[in-house]
Amino acid sequence: MTDVSPPPPPGFREMPIEIGFISVNGPLYANVEDEKALKLGFRVEMRHCNPMKIAHGGMMATFIDMLMPFGIMWQTKMSGRFLPTIHLAQEFLAPAPLGAWVEGTAECLRQTKNLVFAQCLVTADGAPCGRASGIFKMGPEIAGIGLGDMLANLKG
Repeated sequence: MTDVSPPPPPGFREMPIEIGFISVNGPLYANVEDEKALKLGFRVEMRHCNPMKIAHGGMMATFIDMLMPFGIMWQTKMSGRFLPTIHLAQEFLAPAPLGAWVEGTAECLRQTKNLVFAQCLVTADGAPCGRASGIFKMGPEIAGIGLGDMLANLKG
């Protein structure tokens, strides 16, 4: 494999996350073509891999932990709210090898005054490789997050 990763599939654009943990573990790409379900993805690079040259479980957990809150915010039209993880349960169904395109969608199952319950499915090159469920706290609105604005800007 060359040092240059293939581009993401059509419709995916790089998310402009420039601070924090994901800024050094990304980039993540978003597809906002479906008004009901946000798709997130990333290309498995060597820095994401374990010694077997498959995506490390920690990278997959990081991806899932970004996918579900972003997916919740997209589906519920909630923008700029911090959704800290209360519980995350995931299963690895198959490996995501070096060079694979990893993609996922999340679904908000239930929202209460203080909590959001969600699930997601993750694929590697189109084959299921992971699934997860999570519980997220309805945190405060944070100025500058502007997820809705950030993702809307990816449309065109």
